[in-house]
Amino acid sequence: MSGPADTPEVVIRVRGLQNRFGRNIVHEGLDLDVYRGEILGIVGGSGTGKSVLLRSITGLQRPDAGRIEVLGVDILSGDERARATLDERWGVMFQDGALFSSLTVRENVEVPLRAIEGLDPRIRSQLADLKISMVGLPYLAGDSYPAELSGGMRKRAGLARALALDPEIVFLDEPTAGLDPIGAAAFDTLIRGLSRSMGLTVFLVTHDLDTLHAICDRVAVLAERRVLVEGGLRDMLAVDHPWVHEYFHGPRARAVFDVASPGGTGTKE
Repeated sequence: MSGPADTPEVVIRVRGLQNRFGRNIVHEGLDLDVYRGEILGIVGGSGTGKSVLLRSITGLQRPDAGRIEVLGVDILSGDERARATLDERWGVMFQDGALFSSLTVRENVEVPLRAIEGLDPRIRSQLADLKISMVGLPYLAGDSYPAELSGGMRKRAGLARALALDPEIVFLDEPTAGLDPIGAAAFDTLIRGLSRSMGLTVFLVTHDLDTLHAICDRVAVLAERRVLVEGGLRDMLAVDHPWVHEYFHGPRARAVFDVASPGGTGTKE
């Protein structure tokens, strides 16, 4: 989709999304736009369906109702061949990397590349090594199995696999969960750098306030079965909603804002 130069291109459009599991309604009438080249942080309380939203957009969860378009393709009722091409235009990194335990890191990264017909195995291996290097892993990590890696290294390996086909969009599910502060900050820096150098659009599910502050261009808050509010991180400070207020005005949030503005945020109660 294109428009005037000052109008951002929508690469993900969700309208009227509904997801339910038995009597439990997770999403009802959820709308969301994601713009090309941005890093969008998805936050919300437990049970608000952050990962369910990610899986719905990527076709891993069939919603009960609604419309989802990604890069102009209707995910739910579009042409099957057009839908299949999206697997080459996006990459997904699940929590803890979700690597195949019986494959080496290199073999894991090669999995998406095997879909390219006629690709020489030597070239495929070299491309995998390139992605492994891009995410900051040492060359020798390619010969290691997931169980031999630290949690942070597994996450980087998962990111390398998500980037294997040079996607336009990357979906990240809690990428810094379980990492120590230094490792999480390093991973944030990596994501920001790759998004800029590769022109990636990043859809990022997270609960980490430091990540929201460090790399996200916008934030979308899931609450009351929908996207309650979206905007810049500081826009969240003015939202009059119990969960949003507690999350963005709590001690950890004040610490994040105070680091960003040493003079204070003016948000003390």
